[in-house]
Parts: sequence; C-alpha cells; structure tokens
Amino acid sequence: MAESLVEQMIQAGVHFGHRASRWNPKMAPYIYARKNLIHIVDIRETIRGLLRAKKFLKQIASRKGLILFVGTKRQASETIERESLRCKMPYVSERWLGGTLTNFRTIRSRLSRLEELEALRAGEELSQYSKKMQSALNREYRKMYRNLNGMRTMDRLPACVVVIDPNKEKNAITESRKLGLTTVALIDTDCNPDLVDLPIPGNDDSIRSIELIMKNLADAVIEGNVSAAAEEAAEEKDEPEHPITAKVSAAPEEAQKEPSETKEPSETSAT
Repeated sequence: MAESLVEQMIQAGVHFGHRASRWNPKMAPYIYARKNLIHIVDIRETIRGLLRAKKFLKQIASRKGLILFVGTKRQASETIERESLRCKMPYVSERWLGGTLTNFRTIRSRLSRLEELEALRAGEELSQYSKKMQSALNREYRKMYRNLNGMRTMDRLPACVVVIDPNKEKNAITESRKLGLTTVALIDTDCNPDLVDLPIPGNDDSIRSIELIMKNLADAVIEGNVSAAAEEAAEEKDEPEHPITAKVSAAPEEAQKEPSETKEPSETSAT
C-alpha cells in the first residue's frame, strides 16, 4: 500500500517543489534535497501528513461534520469540484468571497436569493420583465451560481477546511483561524506551515499532484460517511420497543391481575 502510494506520488510529481530562491525557511523540515535550483520535498513527510489528514477527515465525516474544500487556482478548481461532489461535501472552486465563514449569515441569505432566481428562470414570470431587466437578472444569476453553487449544502459552519495552496487561499486560512476551525492544506516549499493545522507537503501547482492528494482525501471522507450511515442503521435496529406497543402488550397482564385484586375487599368484609 505504502510502496504503491510512493510510486504514484513520484509519477505525479508530488515531490517537486518551487525554485530554491522562493522557499520559506519554515519548510526546511519537509525538504529532502535541492537539485538544479529546485527543492525536492521529502515523500516520507508527504505520506505522513496525508495519513494524518485522512484519519482526521474520516473522523469528522463519521460524526456527520461538514468539510469545506477550497481551491480556486486554475490547476485545482476542476479537481476540487469533482472530488467534492463525489464525497458530497461543499466546495469553493471559483472565487473565495470575503466573509464566507466569518459572515456566514449573509452568505446563506445570498444562497436563498440564488434559489429565488432559479425559480424565476424556471417559470414563465421572467418573460414578463423587460429585456434589460431579464439581462440583469441573468447576469446576477450567472455570477451567484459561479461563486455560491458549491456551498448549497453548507447549512452550518464546517468542522474543517481543506485548502490547496494556502498562499493563494490566504483569506480562507485567515477566516478559519479566526473561527478556530481545523485546516488541512497541500503546501509547497514557498508556504508557511505554521498557518495550517495539518500540512501535507507537496507540489500544489501540478494538476496530477492535486488530483492524487484530493482523491485520497475524498476517499477518506467517503469511508467516514459509510461508517456514519452504518452506525445510524445499527442504532435504529437496536431502538427499544415503541411506548404504545409496550402499553398494549402490558394490558393483558393487568387484566389477569384484576380478579385477584378484587378478592381482597370481600375477604376483609367477611372477617
């Protein structure tokens, strides 16, 4: 398992970092060597970080917690959307709106506005507006759909935020830290690992590298969802008998006790 994962990482180029001139000194523990002015990430540290992140995400998913995936850079947006839909979690793949977490109530109100626009477009009411108004409404819908569509299922704050490249998504990291949310991130050699709770050192610019890491994280979330569903089914199976049925079953027993109970007054009167 570990050997095959190492081979996959090497083939995907996960171990390639940035140019040595752009490195962050705090990434030194995760760097294996420098070759041709490029830092090489230690694959052992990548696997260690990935396994820690997978274990944590599985625990969150098994407790039915929400995990928000964030990756707005061109190389990551398509992968973020695909893997988030696969594991049924919210995502941000186009643009991080300021206040997505710290001003969550406003974001929820904008989502309700998006649903209103969709209902308007689905019916015949839109044709009653002028062409200028129709154009404005369609433009508003496209913009809101692009920015908010991935967060439809986020009815509460997430328990964890998964980020591709904290330098690119610094606003998401800042808001998560402000609210005390756990952050998991794929970090390259130019990032600051101190800003992330569970760093996964690796190449955050390669599409294949991002796909490999995201696939493993999404698989962990799916495992957590399956275990949560199994626990819920087991609890339903072990539920006690319904109170009404318990009363009905207890009624014959009470009826059997009545004759013996009615004898007592007659015996006392005879004495």
